[in-house]
Amino acid sequence: MINNNKKVNTKGGAAMLIAVIFFLFTSMTIVLGMVNPVIKQAAVSKNLSVSKESYYLANGATEDIYYRLKSGKQVADSETISLNNASATMLVSNTPTGKQIISTATKNSNVRKILSDVILGSGASFNYGIQSGQGGVNMSNSSNVQGNVYSSGPVTGSGNTINGDVVSSGPSGLIEDINVTGSAYAHTIRDSSVGGNAYYVVKSNTSVSGTSYPNSPDQPAIDLPISDEQIAEFEADALAGGVISSPCPYSISSNRTLGPIKITCNVSISGSPTVTLNGSVWVTGNISFTNSPVIRVGAGLGNKSVVMIADNPANRTTSSAISLRNSSSFYGSGSPGSFIFLISMNNSAELAGDEEAIEMDNSANGGALVLYAPHGLVAINNSASMKEVTAYKIRSRNSAQVIYDTGLVNTLFTSGPGGGFEISNWGEVE
Repeated sequence: MINNNKKVNTKGGAAMLIAVIFFLFTSMTIVLGMVNPVIKQAAVSKNLSVSKESYYLANGATEDIYYRLKSGKQVADSETISLNNASATMLVSNTPTGKQIISTATKNSNVRKILSDVILGSGASFNYGIQSGQGGVNMSNSSNVQGNVYSSGPVTGSGNTINGDVVSSGPSGLIEDINVTGSAYAHTIRDSSVGGNAYYVVKSNTSVSGTSYPNSPDQPAIDLPISDEQIAEFEADALAGGVISSPCPYSISSNRTLGPIKITCNVSISGSPTVTLNGSVWVTGNISFTNSPVIRVGAGLGNKSVVMIADNPANRTTSSAISLRNSSSFYGSGSPGSFIFLISMNNSAELAGDEEAIEMDNSANGGALVLYAPHGLVAINNSASMKEVTAYKIRSRNSAQVIYDTGLVNTLFTSGPGGGFEISNWGEVE
């Protein structure tokens, strides 16, 4: 009899189950071993990204403070800004040579800190093609400006063009009959065209290509770049170089080198001489340029600028004036950033008088010329041209042209106290 009963071997099935379970545990261990580092790496990457946001905000905050220092704007001892759920605190303190800025930015407990030291440079910063005090800017005929304009008074014209931004500050700020290619900022804008944005309280008969911002806050008045104290320093430097007291008036009609020097009477430069300036020149009277003289900065001064000052402290209402006529030409040293500054301390305009502090006529060429009259009127006529004009009041007529030079942002002089800020140190700290 055949026995068909067979004994089933269950040991093989148990071994297979054990193998499967062991494989599952091994696989899970491997997977978990791979997932945890990935999760950790993702967290690290996220923290790194957030940390970078804090770093960039700290850098941006420092740049904001530095810009405001450079442009003469108000800066408090402590400032705070917020962006994208992150915040930065900037602490500004005085140092023996300038300012120290510490910007601390925080986002999601990620803290980054930037420290910057800025020092006063031996110069001044000119950030606009034209800057005026409360006397304002008046343009007529085909005169124009290639650069920004900032005025504490009205900016008015007769359809003249300003290729840049225009600011007329304060509650009486006015931009009238001006073609502004950039943005315009004034309490009142009328009879004008604006190529950029317009910021105003009152606007009438004005086209705006950009965006209009009605009820915008009035812009603040800002100080002129060179203070009276700095000009006194320039005069002291000129005096230290010696004094010319005769002949008077002092006439120059042949090649001459001047500066630093003080001349105690009116000065006339006429004909076609070349006058080389090696330092500050202080004239206690009037200065006149006629015919075709060439005035240049000494080649050895490199990127430095030189001043010629008309200032008679005994008479600043009918004296202390400068006139430029015919084809007078002005040149720097040959290095970038070198300019000739003609400074008049005549204050007739500030006292509601009609005397001109600086008058520039005919085809005078200011290839490296800056006109500066902090208390007076600068009148630019005919086809005269220059690099920058700053005055209490400015009047521009006919085909007069101001072509701003970016090198004026950090102007260095042969003498005088610091006027602009320069970076001496910038980096991250703990």
